[in-house]
Order: sequence, then C-alpha cells, then structure tokens
Amino acid sequence: MKLNMTPNTLDLPAIQALAKPDMDAVDQLIRSRLASDVVLINQVAEYIISAGGKRLRPMLLLLAAAARGHRGADAHQLAAVVEFIHTSTLLHDDVVDESDLRRGRRTANAVWGNATSVLVGDFLYSRSFQLMVELDRMPIMQVLADTTNRIAEGEVLQLLHVHNPDTDEPAYLRVIERKTAVLFAAATRLGAYLAGADEVIQQRFFDYGMALGYAFQIADDVLDYASDAETLGKNLGDDLAEGKATLPLIHAIRHSDAATAQSLRKALETGDKQAMPAVLEAIRACGSLDYSEQQAQHYAQQAKEALAGLPENDYLAALRGLADYAVARRN
Repeated sequence: MKLNMTPNTLDLPAIQALAKPDMDAVDQLIRSRLASDVVLINQVAEYIISAGGKRLRPMLLLLAAAARGHRGADAHQLAAVVEFIHTSTLLHDDVVDESDLRRGRRTANAVWGNATSVLVGDFLYSRSFQLMVELDRMPIMQVLADTTNRIAEGEVLQLLHVHNPDTDEPAYLRVIERKTAVLFAAATRLGAYLAGADEVIQQRFFDYGMALGYAFQIADDVLDYASDAETLGKNLGDDLAEGKATLPLIHAIRHSDAATAQSLRKALETGDKQAMPAVLEAIRACGSLDYSEQQAQHYAQQAKEALAGLPENDYLAALRGLADYAVARRN
C-alpha cells in the first residue's frame, strides 16, 4: 500500500490506514471483553463503543510501540485497556456535566439515566484493570494506577472551577493535564515500554503524549465557540452552559473592558446559554480564539519536538501527523 505522506508527517487517512490492522484487532478484543452476563451492561457498553470516534488513545499506544519496532497481542490488549479507561471517564463525565449529546447521539445517561451510566462506567474501569493484570507487568500497572488516580483528581479539580470566573490560565491547564493529557502520555509511554525502550526514550514519548493532550483539549475547547452543533456532534455552547471556564473565555475576561468582562463573568457564573451571542462577540473582539489556537499550536509543536532525533519510520511520522491533526480538526 502506498501511503499518502509528506517526508516527515502522515495525514489522518494515512495514519488510520497504517494503524488499521492493529486497530481492527483492538476493536475485536474490546467487543469480546465487554461481554457480561448482565444484559444492561452489554447494552450500554455496546451503545458507547459503537458510537464511533477515532479511538485516538489506543491508536497512540499502538503507534508508539510500532515506532520502536514492536507490534503484537500485548500491545492490542494494553490499547484496549486504555480505551476502556477513556470510555469509563466519558460515562462519568456526561453524568457530572448533565450532557445529553455526544458525537451526535444521545448520551448514555440521557437514554438509561445517571445511575446506570455511573455503574457501567465503574464496570469498564474494573474490566480495564482485569485486562491490565493479565499482562502481569508491574510497571504497566503502576503507570495506569497513577494515571487513573490523576484523572479522578482532574474531575474533582474541574468541579472546583465550575462557574468560577476567577479561573486563570494556569488553573485551566492543571485541569487539562489531569483530565486529558495524562492518559495520552500514559498511552505513548506504555507503547514505548512494550517495545523495550529505556527510561529516557519512554520519557520522550511521555512528553510527546502530554503536549499532544494539551493541544488536543485546547483545540477542542476552541471548537465549542467556533464550530456548529452538527459538525461538533454536541450542543454548541455546552461549555458555557456547564460553567466551564475554558481558554477562549478566560482570555476574553482578562482582556475585555470592565463592563464586558463583568458581563462575561456573569454569563459563566450563571451558565447563561442565552448570552452566547454576546460572549462570542466579546471573544472574537479580544482575539481570544486566535490566542487559544496559537496555544494549541504551541503544544502541538512541543509534541513533535519531543520526537526529534528518534529513528525515522512511518509510525513516527504518524505520531507527528496526529499533532497536526489535533489542532486542525473541526470535530
């Protein structure tokens, strides 16, 4: 197969084609290991898994491992672990955020209720640890135990900043680190670990994943103010309605005149979605979208720099390509 590629970077279709054989194996494993004799678990889990998405986190693990010369069943199983952890956090997030739309479909909590979503999320967490223990490698368990703990901290940290107009950029970045970036970083570090990389190389892949996570989440937060519901697959303005102080709004509050800043603060405090047109106008007037996009680009560049000097192959080019994709996507 001839890959559509530039000398140093693959585009998303080429990345997906490159990863497809391994991703197909991961998908098969995910479906086989979701099985439970509790029918409701099967129904909710299948609903979530079949919702689609690009399976970015397990793909990162597979690409990182292959970039160092390793492919195989253990990588497939560990990629499934990462996807189970991620999916469980989605179930919990949608309950906490009271979301009713994700990837263009009703959320599980909108269909089955909050209690079911939380409990099936717990099932996926525990199933991920069953798969992890089967690999019987203490460094893997240590990394993922620490990662899931950090993710839980991130959820609580974000809750502390809900409807808080005093949230600043460093506080916002601390939430991103725990909620998003740590799982990206764990995936890429563990891929390198499976390939037998030493601690120095593992750290470089970890740094890549961490920077990519920042870039991905900042770009995602920009889309909530710059996209549309049909393209985005969720309700536009949900971040404002949920009282989430993301970078475009944080920047606008800081750089607006006093009267505008006060109205933005009030919109965030009350979660007033009706204020969205005025909020959008203020964000654009302050150049807050441009600023946020620049920050996302900055982290994407950091991600690529973390891989500099490593032996070149298509898988490394794919990882660089995902950094570009993270900030160029529209959903």
